Amino acid sequence: MSKLVTVSEMREIEAEANAKGWTYAQMMERAGTGVAQLVHSLYGYEENLQALALVGSGNNGGDALVTLHWLAKAGWKVLAYLVRPRPAGDPLVEKVLNGGGEIALAWEDPSFARLNAWLEGSTVLIDGVLGTGIRLPLQEEVARVLAHVKNLPNRPPCVAVDCPSGVDCDSGEAAPECIPAEITACMAGMKIGLIKYPAFSLVGEIQVIDIGLPSGLSSWEGVQREVIDEEWVSARLPVRPVEGHKGTFGTAMICGGCLSYSGAPMLAAEGAGRSGVGLVQVAVPASVHAVIAGSNWNVTWVPLPEEKGFIAAEAASVLFKSLQRTTALLIGPGFGLEPDTQKFLQRILEANEKIPEERPMGFLSSKDLSARKPSHRSLPPLILDADGLKLLSQIENWQTLLPPNSILTPHPGEMAVLTGLSTSQIQANRINTALEFAQKWNQIVVLKGAFTVIAAPDGRLGYIPIATNALAHGGTGDVLAGIITALRAQGMDSFEAACAGAWIHAQAGLIAAQETGHPASVQATDVCKAIPAVLEWVWKEG
Repeated sequence: MSKLVTVSEMREIEAEANAKGWTYAQMMERAGTGVAQLVHSLYGYEENLQALALVGSGNNGGDALVTLHWLAKAGWKVLAYLVRPRPAGDPLVEKVLNGGGEIALAWEDPSFARLNAWLEGSTVLIDGVLGTGIRLPLQEEVARVLAHVKNLPNRPPCVAVDCPSGVDCDSGEAAPECIPAEITACMAGMKIGLIKYPAFSLVGEIQVIDIGLPSGLSSWEGVQREVIDEEWVSARLPVRPVEGHKGTFGTAMICGGCLSYSGAPMLAAEGAGRSGVGLVQVAVPASVHAVIAGSNWNVTWVPLPEEKGFIAAEAASVLFKSLQRTTALLIGPGFGLEPDTQKFLQRILEANEKIPEERPMGFLSSKDLSARKPSHRSLPPLILDADGLKLLSQIENWQTLLPPNSILTPHPGEMAVLTGLSTSQIQANRINTALEFAQKWNQIVVLKGAFTVIAAPDGRLGYIPIATNALAHGGTGDVLAGIITALRAQGMDSFEAACAGAWIHAQAGLIAAQETGHPASVQATDVCKAIPAVLEWVWKEG
């Protein structure tokens, strides 16, 4: 579990810690020790252990020297290759030398003879040349060393200190000379640029190192962005008592579908059913029900009045009557974009609208719904997805009609329809866009795609550090909406249900790619089948 920080935020955090007595030197000692322990845990089982560090003149170079000192005490042979000069009489350099380490200077090794010899015998390469404060392009003497190492065919595995040298830790830009890392050891928090491309393709596995920050730092507590991981999800999923029954685990209503997109609500229902909810109900046009009712025996059905295979406006009364036990309502998968369905959605959202009291049979036409006793209804927790979002954008003042903290799950194209921005504008600034509109609309926004972003009106942000084209297939978004709906139906709050659901979905995509053999072959149904394997990791019995 890690926070996601900008470069300026991390500087402010370290400055506040230093002012409160946890000095920069102490932070460096903790950082270097943490990197060393990580390196030793990963590679310390090998014989003839040798660590080579590329060392810069700044704090990252200091961290790398502390790392070498610790490894030397653990029995490693350690080598420091200074790419840029360190201060005269640097005590960190002295510690490496006193511990039996060797030092070489890049400006005294123009042909890289010493560097090549050291690389050939090294177990691991530690990249401590440049940190978070770099400006691109790189200075020539640094770029030359990095490019040489990068282009070697058999270089040892690389552990980057805080970031691979040459990565802009805010924008994600990267110098062409940047050495790809197998492991990036981030200090205290994950830098926001590392989970943007092209940087993300260079960082390898990200590990966060505890640098001992004191509690109560306002600058740290003010950062509300979190990287969602297994620990985060496991801590928030609801307890499942062994004596629980279907009522214990809630009821999810999936409302969607039309003759053109009859599979979408079924994929959402399957995703929900695999995610722990006690009961899944599916509300679809009556003609769609006749076609797909036999495809899933695990759900119950609410056939809705229709117009030419699309949900009719008057179907609102049928749906409302069926919501008595519903603990979360998903609207939109496979809706289509017919005007009558848009009117249906508007009626659903206008919670104070008068609608018929008695529930007619689902196969009745809209003409049979006239002259029934009116009543008032209210909505359960609401999730809107797919065509439901496009139809929502056509409703005047739709933001005022949604219950607060409803969950909207747009992909960038749908977000463009809702906001009026272009998809390129959205993709260029996904985090700030999601936060801005979550606050403006007073809703939870799940901005889907590579590195899904989840934003809450109170400024909280969840980030899914996963990108896979296994999920680049029709229907996978419906599965995600179903997972989120199931978690919301079981009592999780909107933001946490959205974050946990997006993480489970992304992990299921990775597993599905392994199971099918290639991400290109993954179908939405494969993602559904992989959900139980993800839940096995994270969901604890109570």
